[in-house]
Amino acid sequence: MTDLGAQPRPVRAGDLDTLLTVLDLEQRDDDVFLGQHPPQAQLGSRTFGGQLVSQAIIAAGRTVSGDRPVHAINAHFIRGGDVKRPIEYRVQRHRDGRAFANRQVVAYQDDQELFVMLVAFQDWGKGLEHAVEVPDVPYPETLPPLGDHFVGYEDRLQMFVNALKPIDMRYANDPSWILKGTGEKLNHNRVWMKADGELPDDPLLHVATMGYSSDTTVLDSIITTHGLSWGLDRIVAATVNHSIWFHRPFRFDEWVLYATESPVAAGSRGLATGRFFSLEGQLLATVVQEGLIRHFPSRK
Repeated sequence: MTDLGAQPRPVRAGDLDTLLTVLDLEQRDDDVFLGQHPPQAQLGSRTFGGQLVSQAIIAAGRTVSGDRPVHAINAHFIRGGDVKRPIEYRVQRHRDGRAFANRQVVAYQDDQELFVMLVAFQDWGKGLEHAVEVPDVPYPETLPPLGDHFVGYEDRLQMFVNALKPIDMRYANDPSWILKGTGEKLNHNRVWMKADGELPDDPLLHVATMGYSSDTTVLDSIITTHGLSWGLDRIVAATVNHSIWFHRPFRFDEWVLYATESPVAAGSRGLATGRFFSLEGQLLATVVQEGLIRHFPSRK
């Protein structure tokens, strides 16, 4: 069996370089890859879902030849990963057609399944086109960086303050902890995002980086609909499943708007949807995530 106790390879300086190192999977066999955690993951209790999604995209993509970009991913989270140990990704090849390819990726630690993801690839072709319009929000350059929103909240949001930040994020609305202070409820969230630096030209890395980012802020609208906040309210949240459909080619080192909302919460779960738009207003990708959401109100 693969030695999951192997020592992590050296990590380059800078948060984006750290993410690129995390996405530089070690190939152990034809269809077996080993992924590491970033040092910042040691602050958490389980593997960040966006890391699993992005590393699985890389693992699947490295087994597909030709110009067939990722078309869709559908992931299910089974167990929380141990942040102190590497993760083994085993790829199963379901189909290799002329225009299509299909893969299944299963993430393991100690032969226990953490996560399973189906990945579909399809070559780019012309056809019917339409899309919803991009929401009307300020341009990212006019908005403050994420760090400005943490000022005064450092103690209560320590996990977010100290987290890996390879993505430049600009909220077009107040984040949940600011809304909590004003008493405002919000049934949607709008956040501009891009890699915090230039990415290599490999399209798979741009897809994987978007996959990593898609697991940030997507559940925000579930709690802001109820006037709640991460860090300020007793909330337990964990991703159950996560899907992305990629509609157009893109670069993720250019600004994209992540527009999210929550159509329903019930049965201790919340559903959130998100859309990535280019700066020019093109719909690039659609996200649907279901999360376990439990709120424990303070006793007065």
